[in-house]
Formats: sequence, structure tokens, C-alpha cells
Amino acid sequence: IRQRTRQNAGSQITATFILAVAITSIGSGFQHGYNTGVLNTPEEVIKGWMSAELDTPSTSSMKIIWSTVVSIFCIGAMVGGGFAGACANNLGRKGALMMNNVFAFIAAIIMGITRTTEVPYLLMVGRFIIGINCGLNAGLAPLYINEVSPTKIRGAMGSLYQLNITIAILIAQLLGTSTALGTETLWPLLMGLIGIVGFLQLVGFFFCPESPKYILEKKNDEQGTKMVLDRLVGSNSHQQFIELKKDIEDAQSLPKVTLSQMVRQKKLRTPLIIIGVLMAAQQLSGVNAVIFYSTEIFKMGKLSDEAAQYATVGVGVINVLTTIVSVWLVEKFGRKPLLLVAFGGLTICMTILFICLYFVETSPFAKYLSIVIVFVYLVFFAIGAGSIPWLLGPELFNTAARPTAISIAVPINWFFTFAVGLLFPPLQAVMQQAVFLIFIVCSVCAFIFIWFFAPETKNKTIDEITALFERNSWRCRLFDC
Repeated sequence: IRQRTRQNAGSQITATFILAVAITSIGSGFQHGYNTGVLNTPEEVIKGWMSAELDTPSTSSMKIIWSTVVSIFCIGAMVGGGFAGACANNLGRKGALMMNNVFAFIAAIIMGITRTTEVPYLLMVGRFIIGINCGLNAGLAPLYINEVSPTKIRGAMGSLYQLNITIAILIAQLLGTSTALGTETLWPLLMGLIGIVGFLQLVGFFFCPESPKYILEKKNDEQGTKMVLDRLVGSNSHQQFIELKKDIEDAQSLPKVTLSQMVRQKKLRTPLIIIGVLMAAQQLSGVNAVIFYSTEIFKMGKLSDEAAQYATVGVGVINVLTTIVSVWLVEKFGRKPLLLVAFGGLTICMTILFICLYFVETSPFAKYLSIVIVFVYLVFFAIGAGSIPWLLGPELFNTAARPTAISIAVPINWFFTFAVGLLFPPLQAVMQQAVFLIFIVCSVCAFIFIWFFAPETKNKTIDEITALFERNSWRCRLFDC
């Protein structure tokens, strides 16, 4: 590969580094985002087929069945996320990501033959299996990107994973329209495309190095680590090696971190609480209610079925464009300020949407304002609440604690994704517009928590970040640390 370099805060960025980040963020981010949004626009087509195959169950029964199809993906992701740390330690970061594509192949085949076999429940099985793939990706991909990236650009590189999630959601929404693959005969192809992406990522990883941290920590191969760093950061590899070796030596001076130790040790418990709350807050902001059911939300705003589909695609476009901007913003302004702006904006947007939906029947202004607010909501989510919780996970913990912490944080995120996906439709049917009050309260609580407890990690080494949780400050005392 022809080496192309640019100077960035003393680090030389090579073609190998660009390839490693691209293969990881695009391949893993695609599976995460595509499978989150793929059922949105073709919902009525697939539900109609399932209803016919199941001898037309009642509307309430079909709502439960469809909620299960959507949310069982998250159960699989919780399972996969729970094994992310073990896979990262035993197979390597790159090795685990390569192995993970097996789940994508299996899921693609099962969902691709669902209509041919006339067994609707195969769609649930496939969704569960691809959920395992996405749960592993959510833990492994940010970890790998974090460990191959220089400190100065670590935040921007970490944001690329979220960017590719949003791009994949948009692709899924475009392909799922009735003018593309969202038809009665082509929707199985829509579900099976994930196998092609899995194959391309698998091939791409043969040209990428293993994480230098894994090579040095698990294999104790200093020469191999230096060679990998030469490929990743060029002339700055010596300084990177010194920092990496110190980080690992500091981590090895501590006992192996287990789940019980994460809870008992003061300097680990505090960041674990912080990342757990942020992962929960990300989903309880209501974003996946918007993504999973944005077409229905636009129908609540009295758009026609076709107009609601195109508005949903517009949501994806806004999400992508704002996330691109956030890649720059996260290194310019830092993590904590963007989180505060994001959750403050989400609270305001949800409040306005809640009010507007009460007047859509009588006010054309409220009808169109509710649609605009959904777009503005996605802007606030993308600039902070979307990418930063995934970025902070690897940043808050040292090498020894990182895999265990990620294995806890990722299932928390997927659990709340599952809860929102499963409970939003029946709650919306009962509470109508008032269902958005739940998300408003959660966003307010998240804003308060971030204001008082979330640290700023921009341009800080792991030693500096760890020191934040060892100080005897009043904030730490609230966590008994």
C-alpha cells in the first residue's frame, strides 16, 4: 500500500492506519446502523406478509409480534456485548472482529430465505443472530480504533464509528423504500445484504495489523509491536511505543480486573457508573423510538404514507451530515460540552414535539413544526449523545480494566435499546403523545448528571484520566470513592 502521510500534532498518519480505521468503522458501523434501521421503511410490507403467513392475527397480536422482531435484535446484541471483552482478550481485537463476521453470514442466509421457506419466525432468529454480531461490534470496534489511534486524534477517529452507523441507517432507509428493495418480493434481499458487507470486512482485515496493545500485553512481543506501530504512525512510533509500554506496565502492576473488582475498587467504580449512565441516557433520550418508528411518528404528524417514508429518509440524511460535523467538533470543543449541548437540545426538542402532536389535528403550523423538530432533534443527538458515549468507554479505563468495562457498558446500551424498541409501540398506543414525557424526563436527568459528574477526557492520557477518579473531590465522594 502506497504510504500517504500528514502531520498531526507530531503523529504521522499512514495508509495502513487509514485502512485499519476505515475497515473497522465502515464494516462494523454498517452492521450496527443498517440492522437498526432496516425494518423501518418496509415495515408495512413485511408485516403484511407475516400477517398472511400467520393466518392474520389480530392487530394487537401483530403489534406484539412486530415489536419482538424489532427488539429481539437488541437481545442478541446484549449477548454479543457481554462476550466482547472475553473475545478481545482471547482472540485479539482484530481476530475477534474477523470471527464476528461468521454471525453476519449466518444471519444473512436465515433472513434471506425467510420468505421462500414461508416461516416468519426465521426472521426473528436471523435478527437475534445479527444482534450478536452488532453487540460484539459495538464493543470491539471502538476498542480497536482507540488502540491503533494516536492520542491527539483519538476522539475524531472514535467518532467515525458513529458516523458510519448513521450512514448505514440512511442506506437502509433508502433501500427499504417501495421504489428500491422494500417490495413484497425483494425485501428478503434487503435483509441478506449484510452478508456481503461481512465478507468485504473479513477480506479487508487481512491487510490490517492487530492492535499494538494486544501484541505487547498478551504476546509480550516488543519487536512485533514496534513493527505494527511503524506501519500505523510512521516516524512517531518510538514515542507511541514508550507511552504504550508504560500504560501496560502500569496495568500489569494491578491485579486482573474482574466484574466484582470493577464494583469494589473506587477508581474503577466511578467511571463504570459514568459510562453506564451515559449508555442508558443515550437510548432513553428516545433516539431509537425516532429511528425505529420515525415513519409512524410522521404519520402522527398527519403526513401521507409515502410522504412519511421520504421524511424518514430525510431524518437519515440529517443524521449523517451532523455526525460528519461532530467528528470535528469532538476534538475542537471536547466531550463534556458537546454532551451538555446535546442533551439540553434533546430536552427542548422533545418538549416541543410533545406539545405539537397535541395540535396536529387542528393546526397546520403544529403539523409541520413537529416534522421540523424531529430533524432538529437528530442534529442535537448526532453532535454529542450519539458518538461520545461509545468514545468515552475505552478512554475512561486503563488497559487491564478496559475489556471488562466494555463488556458491561455495551449490554447496558443494548438493554435500553431493547426496552425502548419493545415498549414504545404499546406505550404510544396507550399514552399517545404523552409517551414523549418519558424521554423528556430522562434527558433532563442525563443533563444534570453530565453537568456534575462527567469528566473531560480531551487530549488526556490514561494516567491523567485515571487520576481524575483518584482525587478526593466532592463529586467522587458522592460515589463513595
